[in-house]
Amino acid sequence: MATAELPGVQVGHWTDLEHRTGCTVLLCGERGAVCGVAVRGGAPGTRETDALEPGRSVQRVHAICLTGGSAFGLGTADGVMAYLAERGVGLEVGKVRVPIVPAAVIFDLAEGAAHPPGPEAGRASAVAAAPGPVPEGRVGAGTGATIGKLLGRDRRVPGGVGVASLALPGSVSMAALAVVNALGDVVDERGEIVAGCGGWDAVLEGRVPPPEMRANTTLAVVVTDARLDKTACRGLAAQAHDGFAMALRPAHTAGDGDLVFALSTGERELDPITLGVGETEAVRRAIVSAALAAARAGGGGA
Repeated sequence: MATAELPGVQVGHWTDLEHRTGCTVLLCGERGAVCGVAVRGGAPGTRETDALEPGRSVQRVHAICLTGGSAFGLGTADGVMAYLAERGVGLEVGKVRVPIVPAAVIFDLAEGAAHPPGPEAGRASAVAAAPGPVPEGRVGAGTGATIGKLLGRDRRVPGGVGVASLALPGSVSMAALAVVNALGDVVDERGEIVAGCGGWDAVLEGRVPPPEMRANTTLAVVVTDARLDKTACRGLAAQAHDGFAMALRPAHTAGDGDLVFALSTGERELDPITLGVGETEAVRRAIVSAALAAARAGGGGA
């Protein structure tokens, strides 16, 4: 299913249905985009995120790479870098251009990813990147994602990729892409379970077996055409985790590497409160959309 667009960004998926894994790349154009990151989960797997901190010399990124394969999948960024370098895209360092491609992973190895995504998968995702509506469900980095493992892996249901967009005051666009591979359940705006096993209540009632704590992680990228610097993008990424807390029960556990990248791609102006509310809601909707799209696609969690 194809749905929302991300302003100023092209998205491409590479999907390996046989090994239940994949890669998703967001290309930010020749000029790149201002980027910030916020990590709240206890088990992240990342690349190039230190460069995004305020005060570092890197000001813009040229792509974001989200991938399955756990830490093995971080090599997908090599393929994206090579693709961009061949096109002269990157940070100018003397006579050389170095593409800046931060990456983050989910753990899908338990779903059969005997061949984690590598550089060729990253390149294929970049080649496939296009503007317009983004395919959702069990595609790209969400191919092997699952939801609701608090009561054991046998109770898991499919996770996947979801997107959502909002039109904010001042003609500002806000959108989010989420890869949902959560230990907890996904709930809607009323707190009703959309996908999962009722693990939240089970924890409170003391009837949860020891979970497989290192087999999870939800990732999100929020994109706006508002003008933001790195510090503001970092703040936006931090606030976006409110969307995780609204849609995931629980979120940010010791076994989730939950992470948000925030991208600024434009020059529009909007106050930070409205931006923060908008991107939180976009992330919440994207997480719910991922669960619904994965359920429609079927295939079970096994």
